[in-house]
Amino acid sequence: MRRKSFDALVSFGGLLMVVVLVVAGGLLFWGYSYANNSVSSQLSAQKISFPTKAELAAAKNPAPGGFSEITPAMVPYLAKYAGQELTTGAQAQAYANQFIAVHLQEMTGGQTYSQVSAAAQAATPGSAKATALNNEVATVFKGTTLRSMLLNAYGWWQMGQIALISSIIAFIFAGITLLLAGLGLRHFRKVPVDEEIPRLVTTGFVSSAGNGKSDTKVGGRVPVATVPS
Repeated sequence: MRRKSFDALVSFGGLLMVVVLVVAGGLLFWGYSYANNSVSSQLSAQKISFPTKAELAAAKNPAPGGFSEITPAMVPYLAKYAGQELTTGAQAQAYANQFIAVHLQEMTGGQTYSQVSAAAQAATPGSAKATALNNEVATVFKGTTLRSMLLNAYGWWQMGQIALISSIIAFIFAGITLLLAGLGLRHFRKVPVDEEIPRLVTTGFVSSAGNGKSDTKVGGRVPVATVPS
């Protein structure tokens, strides 16, 4: 094959790959934008806000016998979002796992919604215990539902972040491929029309002069000695 033809095939193949990578990167970036905007708009509509810095500071040293919805264990996870409105997937994960989940665990002693519901159904109907358990079931159901919705939003937000990183990688590879294709076209313009790509030449058995033995030479051109008759 002529070198000019080879350079043309490789260079135009590279340009085609650039187009594919740019289109893929654009679609991935669109996916990121759609997921991010959808999650942000849905979370903003809920009007959920994190505790303020003052509330978090007070939670570190709770008053004896007092009640606070913020426990000291929550502070390290919620401090960076203090006073902010919940609008991102990362915030949703923190609120779901470090705020709602903690309250649910403290309320039920670590039991799940189904366990609390089973206990309420087993209690004597109309008794004070049944009433208290039914109220607890309703609260746990609401908390569990909200937590699952926030974690679902976090999952979609995370998919958007992955799409963003993938789009950046696609654009980087597109730039590298474009550069290599450009270098190939530059070489295409400079290479002589009749230049051929060197081919590997394999020789068979070659008779060595002097000893009458056959030697095998593989790869490249080897001088062949003629044995006198």
